[in-house]
Amino acid sequence: MDLVLIIGLIILGIFFMIIEVYLIPGISIAGIGGVACMAGGIIIAYKKFGTGSGTLTLAISVLVLGIVLYWFYKSKTLDKMALKSEINSKTEPFQGLNVSVGDTGVTISRLAPIGKILVNGKTIEGRSENEMIDENTPIIVTEIGTYNVLVRVNKEKQ
Repeated sequence: MDLVLIIGLIILGIFFMIIEVYLIPGISIAGIGGVACMAGGIIIAYKKFGTGSGTLTLAISVLVLGIVLYWFYKSKTLDKMALKSEINSKTEPFQGLNVSVGDTGVTISRLAPIGKILVNGKTIEGRSENEMIDENTPIIVTEIGTYNVLVRVNKEKQ
């Protein structure tokens, strides 16, 4: 009966360790449970069968755990569950807005240095060059960036 308990605890510990390593990364209940089950089985082996058998149980447990983890890694079992597709596209945030350098508009919110602007009837995110621009100030587009439009105060319309 003790031998069945020892083997059962070690197998359960190995199972939890596989779950810990491959399915739930980090330190979790599965890892703690796996270590506890394996340690429990080894401790029982030391107490019931002596030092020699306990050491043999420890060595076999570590060896079997290593073999099972290596086999599980090489078997490509997780490849069936893993997402293998790659995203090669990118978004164009100003696509279809018809905003170009030199267009004029007005600030909807304060640009400190980023805020909302209205250019060609479209509300977009704008960034001031080197200054804070108050709300309802005329602006001119100086550059179109990846995520926002660089603007400065339009001194001609002030």
